[in-house]
Amino acid sequence: MTASKSTSAPNFETILSPALLPLYSLHGKTVVIIDILRATSSICVGFHSGVSLFHPVAHPDQALALEKEGFIGAAERNGKKLDGFSLGNSPFDYLSSHLKNKKVAITTTNGTRCLHLSYEADEIIIGSFLNLKAVAAYCKHKNQDVIAFCAGWKDKFNLEDTLFAGALANSLSADFTIECDSTLAAIDLYSNAKNNLSSYIKKASHAQRFERFGIEHDIDFCMQNSIYDFVPRMVGDNLVI
Repeated sequence: MTASKSTSAPNFETILSPALLPLYSLHGKTVVIIDILRATSSICVGFHSGVSLFHPVAHPDQALALEKEGFIGAAERNGKKLDGFSLGNSPFDYLSSHLKNKKVAITTTNGTRCLHLSYEADEIIIGSFLNLKAVAAYCKHKNQDVIAFCAGWKDKFNLEDTLFAGALANSLSADFTIECDSTLAAIDLYSNAKNNLSSYIKKASHAQRFERFGIEHDIDFCMQNSIYDFVPRMVGDNLVI
């Protein structure tokens, strides 16, 4: 893969961890929020099941308070659903016809934090392997600088989000200028792993955490490629499609 060097093409950059956000400007750019295991994947599943909107919040008590206004509360910390909530962060929580036309107030360890950190951006969209082709097509059509924002794990780098950044960058390499070392590294990582993503991702620390929790089946689900053709995006304080 050779990165595009067209001076007229928009730029593609990758933030490998929220801790690196101060080094980047989001102004005037499309930010793709990436939390493969599992927030951005589960949000896509929710919309597929008919959720009308997701309202990301910072704290579990905010999600609980919104239940009084007709929202369903969803809360996860450290990979586990919190007690007292109907939904957690597993994609299987959102494979339900009972969610049709429902509003979900969601808070997670990493993904929803990145959403709140990105309000400076021109637009915020949700990326996962489940909607990879749709995200790539959206970015190509918009023809605006893109930042792939990896949620990581508690400010640390992780494999799964970086793999997705590499997959997205690889899809857009003919149309975007890529002069960002973190993006080039992500592309190389994806190139090494693409023939068996699920197997590769099981090396990740988060995947090993899932195995300890007995929820490793979430990984195979989240690594499915482009089964949804929509792109969730922030409109005001809500995610919609």
